[in-house]
Formats: sequence, C-alpha cells, structure tokens
Amino acid sequence: MQQLHDVIIACDFKSAEDTFRFLDLFRDEERKPFLKIGMELYYAEGPSIVREIKRRGHRIFLDLKLHDIPNTVRKAMAVLSRLDVDMCNVHAAGTVEMMKAAREGLTREDGTRPLLIAVTQLTSTSEERMRRELLIDASIDDTIVHYARNTREAGLDGVVCSPLEAGMVHEACGAEFLTITPGVRFADGEVADQVRVTTPARAREIGSDFIVVGRPITAAADPVAAYRRCMAEFLGE
Repeated sequence: MQQLHDVIIACDFKSAEDTFRFLDLFRDEERKPFLKIGMELYYAEGPSIVREIKRRGHRIFLDLKLHDIPNTVRKAMAVLSRLDVDMCNVHAAGTVEMMKAAREGLTREDGTRPLLIAVTQLTSTSEERMRRELLIDASIDDTIVHYARNTREAGLDGVVCSPLEAGMVHEACGAEFLTITPGVRFADGEVADQVRVTTPARAREIGSDFIVVGRPITAAADPVAAYRRCMAEFLGE
C-alpha cells in the first residue's frame, strides 16, 4: 500500500556519479529514502537513472512538470508509465483537459498508474511577481485553490503547493487530496531562492502530506543525520 506521508529528498544532482555517491551514504538505512528526480538529472542521464535508482529499492517522484497540448502530454505520460515510478507531475496551468489527458496516458492497460499530481504555483513565485509577470490578478491563495479544484476535477491525486497553502487546499478539495510541498527548511537553515517556506514540523501541522527537501539534506555536512532530523520533525519518529 502506498505510504501517504513521507519526506522526499530532492536529488538535484548533475550526474549519475554524484547521485550514487550521495545515495551510498544511505546504504545502512533500514528504509530507503523516497527520492525526487528532477529535470537536471533526468535530462543528463535519461531513463536509465530512474531504472537504476528503482532497482536499488527507492521510491521515485519523477518531477518533469509536463505542460503542453493534451495529445502530446498523453503520449509522453504513456512513455513515463513504463518506468515504474511512484509519482509524477504536470502543470495545473495546462488546463483540465490536459490533466485528464495526462491521467489517461499514465494509466496502464491493467488500470494501474503512479500517483499523478499538478503544480499550482512554484514556491519561488511571489504574489507580486505573479501579478506583474504572469498578469494573474487573483490573489495567490485564490489562484492555488482554483488550480487545485481543477486538478481534482481532472481526476488527479493532488497538487504541489507551498506548505503554507496545504491547509486551504485540503479544505477546498478534501483530506484525501494530497499536498506535496517543497519550500521546507529547518528553523536554523537558509531559505535560498524559496519565498514561501516553513519548517518540517510546521508543514505537517498545517497539512502537508509529503514534503520535498533538497539542499537542507543534500548540502548538509552529514546528509544522513539531516534526513533523520527531517523525518523526526515531520513524522514525529
């Protein structure tokens, strides 16, 4: 059964060599960390990196954020469905029709598919920038809730949003509708290029189902200790 609360480590590395050097640190961990493979690593190494990480026993969130015409997204998702990942995503701004096409393409002949989620607004986006650069006049909260409702209408499993919006998404779309939240930092850490952030403990309190954590773990002096701290703060373990 799919675990619906977890810490996902963002493996934002430039090569397979760097990735496996990092993953080797976790060889003695009883539970293999859930990993996010993003555009940089996937474009550098291709599907083989997904297969090898899966072979090592990790669950995978393939974070490619598809956003194109419905037919193209449907066909791309049909290809990704063969990789046996556990979660993948699209941009909610691609419309309900596109998200429905993504779900159709991702669903295998036996009816199974990975979790499919949609990005609402990136955690690097502020309301001022959304209004000025994207010409979206609604508030960022209203925009995210509207995108989340569209995502639910399309039959997807949840959305990517900041942890600050997780509670309002659940309120609008139901407790079973998943929130996957980047923008999580330790209380004593740097926020870097994120603008809508909170701590692991606060993220769970607000309503995050999964948190995605990159540099606070991958750039830590002791990544394993940082991962264990994050798990303890988020899951209370």
